[in-house]
Formats: sequence, structure tokens, C-alpha cells
Amino acid sequence: MQRRRGARLPLDCQGLVNSNRPIDPEDILHAALVGAFPMDDEPAGPLRYFTANPRAVLIPGELRVPRSVARALARQTFELRVDTAFGAVIEACAAPRGGGAWLTPRLVEAYLDLHRQGVCHSFEIWSEDHLAAGLFGLRLGAFASGESMFHAVSDAGNALIVRTSRALEALGVTLLDVQMTSPHLARFGTREISHRDYIRRLEASLGRDG
Repeated sequence: MQRRRGARLPLDCQGLVNSNRPIDPEDILHAALVGAFPMDDEPAGPLRYFTANPRAVLIPGELRVPRSVARALARQTFELRVDTAFGAVIEACAAPRGGGAWLTPRLVEAYLDLHRQGVCHSFEIWSEDHLAAGLFGLRLGAFASGESMFHAVSDAGNALIVRTSRALEALGVTLLDVQMTSPHLARFGTREISHRDYIRRLEASLGRDG
């Protein structure tokens, strides 16, 4: 869920779109509807949109919880909250990390606008009233995206994946887009599918009430 500048993105040959206009939050929303996501890795230039082939997804109903993770979480008192600290979550996600940054201030502002519109949300793990981990993403019908995540406390990131997935399943979400996978995410059931299959699943999820 964390994109990195310089990462080898498996792009479809038609997957790169340049927008020379100022960032419009509605463009991000419309891009998601056709399977594209933004990366502002050239902040002096236009915002760029990508499609990945293959695409990494997590089907909430197919979540797997490794035994070691389940044992660790059973010892914790983490609490899941939604949309109580969106600004703090996106600020933490935008903090510089190794490999550069794609979530620039102008893109942060666009996502804040989408949050005010009610289509971009934060899922947060709290520990003793401290924000321990969080992710943010879009939710449209039975579709959701994990744009980026962070964790500041041991095991909080795993709790975030597990409890967010379960919360989305309870809300009727059938497709969680994470763009690119990792060995760690794969432990929870994240898998790669073709661009064609992704679009088919995306359209199905957008056509359902959620």
C-alpha cells in the first residue's frame, strides 16, 4: 500500500496518463473508476496516473491471518477507529521514507478534499489513545482502495490489515485494491490478477450496493 519512487511498476502499455491541469480531486475519483491511480513523483510537472498489470488485490472475504499474527494480536488491546484522524493518517503516510515520496502536499490536499466529500476514509489502529497505525483510501460501493499505510507500533500494522479487511467485509466491500503486493501482504491473502480481471471485478463491485 506504499508506493515508492523508482519502483518498477508493471505498466500496461496504455497505462500512463499525463494530466496537465491543476490537480482536481474529481480526476482522482474518475481515474479510480477506470482502474488507474495517481503518483505525484514529479511534483513540478503534471500529475501522472498508472494502471498496473498484474494488479494486487485483497478480497476481504478471503482474508488469511497467519497463526503467529493471530497470537500476537491476541495479546494486544488495539482498537480500530474510522475517520477520527484522517489528517494525521495522511500526514504520516506522506512523511519521507526510503525510496522517495509520491504523496506530495498538493496530492494530500486533493485527498483531503475527497475525504470532505465522504469518499475517502481513514482506518486507524489506536493503542491507549495513541495513533499506532493507519491507512487511507477510497470507498465507492463495494470497492475500496488502500492508497497508503503506516505503522508506528510493533504489530499495529498487522492489526490494521486484519481489522480493516474485516470491517470492509462487514460493509459489503468485495474488492480491496492495493495496487502492488509484497511478501508481507501476500501472507494475508493479497494476490495478483490480470488487468482485465481487475477491471471485471472493479465493474462488478461498483455495480453493487455497499
